Amino acid sequence: MKIITVCGSMRFIKDMMDISVKLELEGNCLLMPIYSPTRSSKKDFTEEEAEMLDKMHKERIKIADAILVVDVEGYIGESTKNEIEFAKSFGKGILYYSSLINKKGVD
Repeated sequence: MKIITVCGSMRFIKDMMDISVKLELEGNCLLMPIYSPTRSSKKDFTEEEAEMLDKMHKERIKIADAILVVDVEGYIGESTKNEIEFAKSFGKGILYYSSLINKKGVD
C-alpha cells in the first residue's frame, strides 16, 4: 500500500475522483484536495482561507509516499508545478495520470 496525494487543477476533479477510486481499489490510500462545488477556484476563498488550504495540501504531500499529478491532456498549472517541486524536495515519488490511465496499477 502507498499513500498518494492527488495534485492538479480542480477543473479535472472528475478525473481526480475516477483515478483515486481505481487506485484505492488496488489497495492504495489516496489523499485528495478539498473540493466544494460552490467554491471551485481560489478566487472563491478569502486570501487567508486560500493560504490555509495550500498549507493543508502541503501537509498531505508531506504525509504521502508519492503524489499523483493529474495532467489531463498534458496540462500542469503553476500551482501543480510548485507542488511537484515541493514533493521532490522531500524525496516523494511522482506519478503522472497520463502514464497511469493506460497501465494497470502502481508499483
